[in-house]
Amino acid sequence: MAMAANSTSCPCSSLFTEMKCSPKMRENRAYKNLLCIRKLKSMNMKSHSNLSSSLLDNEWYARLFYLSSRNHRQKIFQNTIVSELGGQYEEVFNDVKLELRNCFTKKAVRTVLYQLYEMNPPQYIWLHNFIAENDPADGKVFLRNLAKEYHDLAERVMITRLHLYAKWIKQCDHAEIYKEISDENLELMRERLMETIVWPTDDKNTE
Repeated sequence: MAMAANSTSCPCSSLFTEMKCSPKMRENRAYKNLLCIRKLKSMNMKSHSNLSSSLLDNEWYARLFYLSSRNHRQKIFQNTIVSELGGQYEEVFNDVKLELRNCFTKKAVRTVLYQLYEMNPPQYIWLHNFIAENDPADGKVFLRNLAKEYHDLAERVMITRLHLYAKWIKQCDHAEIYKEISDENLELMRERLMETIVWPTDDKNTE
């Protein structure tokens, strides 16, 4: 019975015999795992041939191979997730560009409104009433509706918006904006820190 138990092959031995021992395959992680399992089993069979069970040995070696393969798959999956997240960071500024366009649309509407107030009161009243019913916060929708009602005014707002943006590009200082954001962050954190500090009191117990 001991000889029969020792002659029982590992569940992974059939897979091991089917693999070709090419230089490329020797670098494969699965090949190295199988080679290690085969070596461990031969050592275990020499030292514990009379005490071990073939069924338990096979189950232990199969579990060892499964855990090793699972850890390798988990590492590959984690690397893939990090790579995908890294690619998504490049697309999160589209909303910033949209807000920037909407901001210049609202600024252009105010500029045209002020100009009409001084030069063309009837158009000023009409545009003022149109703004009351149509919010320029969504610049594209606002200009589309304005073009349907008053094409000349819509064209004037679009030209003014482009002119204002070109002017802002020349005056924009990105280093200054970065510094302003940094200073504001520090100010907010300092305010929060001052709110959470518990100051010691000067109260003394009097008899």
